[in-house]
Amino acid sequence: MKFEAVLFDCDGVLVDSEPITNGVLCQMLNEAGWALTPAQCMEWFIGKTVRSEAARIEAHTGRPLTDAWMAAFYARRNARLAAELQAIDGAVEAVRAVHERLQGRIACASGADRFKVEMQLAQVGLAPYFAGRIFSGHEMPATKPAPDVYLAAAAALGVAPTRCLVVEDTVTGVQAGVAAGATVVGYSPSPIGHGTPEALRGAGAQHIIADMAALPGLLSGW
Repeated sequence: MKFEAVLFDCDGVLVDSEPITNGVLCQMLNEAGWALTPAQCMEWFIGKTVRSEAARIEAHTGRPLTDAWMAAFYARRNARLAAELQAIDGAVEAVRAVHERLQGRIACASGADRFKVEMQLAQVGLAPYFAGRIFSGHEMPATKPAPDVYLAAAAALGVAPTRCLVVEDTVTGVQAGVAAGATVVGYSPSPIGHGTPEALRGAGAQHIIADMAALPGLLSGW
């Protein structure tokens, strides 16, 4: 088999969290004075941390992006996720199959904060497959599109990045995987909340899937 490990993004790949998170963000930005639509919020913030877009937020709201505002965002986001989050269709089965095939050499490498990633994986029943192998971009020198989180995950698994398959659904994430030296599969079931196939290929994804259930077969046949 060409690949020795698979590194999964979390949001939009394993859990269907982006509509929830961006819904909260859009509502709070409107409350702060930035009149933007849910579609615009998705377009500008998908695959990025809120803090990385601080200058854009401050320019549109006329207010500083404070720690207190971020704490309120996290609290409202987490409450919505706890009430509504579901796994991406086919993700649990795909992870289970890949985990078995690679004898546990999988990891979750996310740009999100660790609390959110661990909470989400636990909520949809995926936590046991990633125990001890969860990596957050918030804990790295630089987050996506920098390769740090993927390099850390590969190193922890003892696998060269060139022998890793990365699964991503945003341009920012694909860029991070490519920069790490990995081969990237783009997941694009819909243009809403995910990068388009064209955008993901343009960022360096070598293959596109629209159904997470296709991943185990793709891994075997590559």
